[in-house]
Amino acid sequence: MTVSRARAKFIVPIFLVVAVVTTIIVVANVGNTPPAPGDTSVSADEAATDETWICPMHPHIRQPEPGDCPICGMDLVLVEEEVQEVDAGERRLTVSEAGKALMEISTSPVERKHVEVEVSLVGKVAYDEGRVSKITAWVRGRLDRLHVDYTGQVVKRGDPMVDLYGPELLAAQEELVQSTAAVERAREGGRESAQASAAATLEAVRERLRLWGISDDQIREIEERGTPESHVTIHAPTGGTVVEMNAVEGTYVSTGTVIYTIADLSQVWVELEAYETDLASIRAGQTVDIRIEAYPGETFHGKVAFIEPIVDPKTRTIDVRVEAANPRGRLMPDMFVRAVVRAMPHAHGADAPLVIPATAPLITGKRAVVYVEVEGTDRPTFEGREVVLGARAGDYYVVRSGLAEGERVVTEGNFKIDSALQIRAKPSMMSPEGGEKPPAGEHGGHSH
Repeated sequence: MTVSRARAKFIVPIFLVVAVVTTIIVVANVGNTPPAPGDTSVSADEAATDETWICPMHPHIRQPEPGDCPICGMDLVLVEEEVQEVDAGERRLTVSEAGKALMEISTSPVERKHVEVEVSLVGKVAYDEGRVSKITAWVRGRLDRLHVDYTGQVVKRGDPMVDLYGPELLAAQEELVQSTAAVERAREGGRESAQASAAATLEAVRERLRLWGISDDQIREIEERGTPESHVTIHAPTGGTVVEMNAVEGTYVSTGTVIYTIADLSQVWVELEAYETDLASIRAGQTVDIRIEAYPGETFHGKVAFIEPIVDPKTRTIDVRVEAANPRGRLMPDMFVRAVVRAMPHAHGADAPLVIPATAPLITGKRAVVYVEVEGTDRPTFEGREVVLGARAGDYYVVRSGLAEGERVVTEGNFKIDSALQIRAKPSMMSPEGGEKPPAGEHGGHSH
C-alpha cells in the first residue's frame, strides 16, 4: 500500500539520521538490484544519464529526474555517481575523494610523543604526624598555674606551659638538697670512699628528677639555692601551635595524663583520595598542585610522600599523602582542597609512548575501535581495527597495541564510516560480528 505524501513528511524527522548517512553513502551495486514488483525505477540505459535521483530510505529506487519514491512517497534526492561507496572488504569502506570531503573525514598520524596525564583528586589538610608533640604529666601533682590557657596559641621551644605542684617532686628536691650537702661534707672529710658514695647518691637523685621532666638548669638552680621549689614549671619541648588542651587550673593529674598537644604547622600533610584507576599515574616524589577555595587564584605545591597500600573497602579509594610547606600558616588542618597530579606515561622500551588524538577511538566501554586509512589504494579506503588503549593524557590516548607508528587514523567522520558499515551489516563499533542487512521494503518497523 502506498503511503501518502503527508504521512511521509511526518515520518521524515524520525529517520533523519539514517537518511543523511544513506544519502551521503550510496551502495555501489544498487544498480544491479532486481526491481521489486510494481517498481517504477529506470532501466540501466536511463541510469547512465548525467543525474541520478534516489530515495534516501530505499536506495534501489533510482530515477533520472526528481520525483517521489513509489514505496514511501519521500522526495527523491540527487546523488552524483562519483560520491558512491564501494564494498571494499569485511571491515573496510572505500569512498571517492568527493565522498571523503562530503563526509568531512580527517585523519592524523599515529606518533610517539611525550604527553602529560592529569589526575584530579580531592582531600583535606591534616597535621604532619611527625611534627606533633604531647606534653604529659611525668609525675602526679596539681596544676596550679597555666601559662598557656587556650588552644591555638603559638609557643616556642622552652616556653613555660604550666606550674605543677607534686609531693613526690617536693620530696625529691629535698633529697637533692641533702645529697648536695653530703657531697660537700665528704669532701671536707677527705675520705675517698665517702666522697664516691655521696657523689653516686647525688647523681641518682639528679637522674630521677630528669626523668620527671626537670631540666638540668632547674636542678642546678635548686642545688645553688639550697632549698626545694614548691612548684615545678613544665616547658614546651618544641615550638608550634597548641591544638589541644586538657589542662584546667586546680585539677590533679596522674602520671601520663596529656596536658597539651602541640603541632608544628610549618609543614602539613594533604591527604588525598585516589581511585584505583588513578594509581597508574601516581608515584612517590611527584609534584602536586593544590588549590583551596579560601584562596581563589592561588596554587600551593607539595610532593607525594606516601601511597597507602590498602584500598578502603567502603569508598574503593586509596589514600595519597602529600607533604606541603606552610611557612605562613595559611594551610589549616581540615581545609578542603582540590589537587592535580601530573605524570608522563612511558612506553616499554621507548622514550615516548605511542599516542593518537582522543577523537580517534570509538569506545563502547569494553572495546575501542579506530578507523585507519589504508595506504596504496586508488580511492580513499578506511579499515576498522580494535585497539587496546592506555590512559588518557589530555587530548590524547596512549596506545598499548593495535596500531603502528606512522599509520593515519580517522579523527573526524569516524562515526559516519561506522554508520555506513552498520548499514551494510559489516562489523562495526556496536556490532563486532556484523549482522544481517535490513529488508529493503521495511522502514520504521512497517512493511510497504
